[in-house]
Amino acid sequence: MSTLQVDLDLIQKYNVPGPRYTSYPPATQFSDKLSLAELQNKVNESGQSERDLSIYFHLPFCQTLCWFCGCTTVITTEQSVSAKYLDYLKKELALIKPLMNPKRRAIQLHFGGGTPTFFTPSELRQLGEMIHAQFTLADDAEAGVEIDPRRVSRDHIQALRDIGFNRASIGVQDHNPKVQQAIHRIQPFEQTKQVVDWIHETGFSSLNIDLIYGLPHQTAASFETTLEDALTLKPNRFAVFNYAHVPWMKPAQKILEAKILPTPEVKMQLLKLTIEKLTSEGYVYIGMDHFAREDDELAIAQRQKTLQRNFQGYSTRGGTDIFAMGMSSVSQSNDLYWQNIKDLAEYYAALDAGKLPLARGYILTDDDKIRRETIMRLMCDLGLDYASMSRLLGLDFAKHFAPELESLDDMEADGLLVKTPGGVAVTDFGRLLVRNIAMRFDSYLPKQNERRFSKTI
Repeated sequence: MSTLQVDLDLIQKYNVPGPRYTSYPPATQFSDKLSLAELQNKVNESGQSERDLSIYFHLPFCQTLCWFCGCTTVITTEQSVSAKYLDYLKKELALIKPLMNPKRRAIQLHFGGGTPTFFTPSELRQLGEMIHAQFTLADDAEAGVEIDPRRVSRDHIQALRDIGFNRASIGVQDHNPKVQQAIHRIQPFEQTKQVVDWIHETGFSSLNIDLIYGLPHQTAASFETTLEDALTLKPNRFAVFNYAHVPWMKPAQKILEAKILPTPEVKMQLLKLTIEKLTSEGYVYIGMDHFAREDDELAIAQRQKTLQRNFQGYSTRGGTDIFAMGMSSVSQSNDLYWQNIKDLAEYYAALDAGKLPLARGYILTDDDKIRRETIMRLMCDLGLDYASMSRLLGLDFAKHFAPELESLDDMEADGLLVKTPGGVAVTDFGRLLVRNIAMRFDSYLPKQNERRFSKTI
């Protein structure tokens, strides 16, 4: 896809609030009405499975707040909070250990936040020892960590490598000083490059760079410079996110409204520029906000139709249960989602009482599972083959989803997809709006308050 013709009128038509489908049903369906006893029993059952594991740790602390941020964070300059949090992660792991089938292998590990490197190198090594003591990590486990270049030393990077991390994701957002000042994140390019050099020196096998379009003061010219600078770092992957403006959920984002956010037309120019620039430099547009080199696992998995989506976005490891530790973290098994308590003091209190810090969950229905698989295959394969979906789901796919498939006619007329007797194929233009296509298969969406989601573009 070397060029992309963007119809701004169509973009405006489809620029509506919608889920990102890192889960289905979306997390907005999770409920605290499920009794904690019932939820605990379901978590116990999930632990006894022999399915492979994906392990996630939410490390929530940041020294300062980036005003665009939509993550669950705790802002503090008090370094001692990380040692205390580590003690409570140890308590949580101790409660999970007896639930877990000892035959299970962990094939994925991820640290997210917050800023995982808020923790000292010594604390990161301690956490690594706790993880290795509790879980059996596969030799080829994919271990990814999010890194903020503004507050990290070479010893942090070495500590992460020592405990098994092999993939690093660096938050950049934008290299332009004016944009950085507007979003309260000053990060000179030289600082980012220094951390990238450390990542390569210590033997990480993969580097991802996060950028955001739609921030104050961004123009096509300024963002092209950001992309060109980022390309000199030679990352294996890019994640170029649409800034999700949800000030009713994240009040700090109201600050950005006064700094003049780009118009939808400018945002589309930025997205068009990004796609054309990165694909011309040899990156494959995976879909939504992800790009990867042609020889990267993500690109290979997409070609082989084995790509997955989960709470960390696109993934190459399917058939796993996610067990997530830390405040607000979200776990997933084949028929269950559950989320930990979001408030730090309440999270600590539950663990002090010897209880898993469960807040809410969701038990999937059979219909949920069918729709989850359909939406995942659509977003990962950029199409639906009726025969293969029928085999996968054990039903006549075209007949089962006849109303949904018929509802795609307007999207076909608008050039988002092509329908044939045997399936649906998403066009290059349709990749930009694959969330909108997926929404046609979402049985909950008509009932949901649209203000709970960011816009799709």
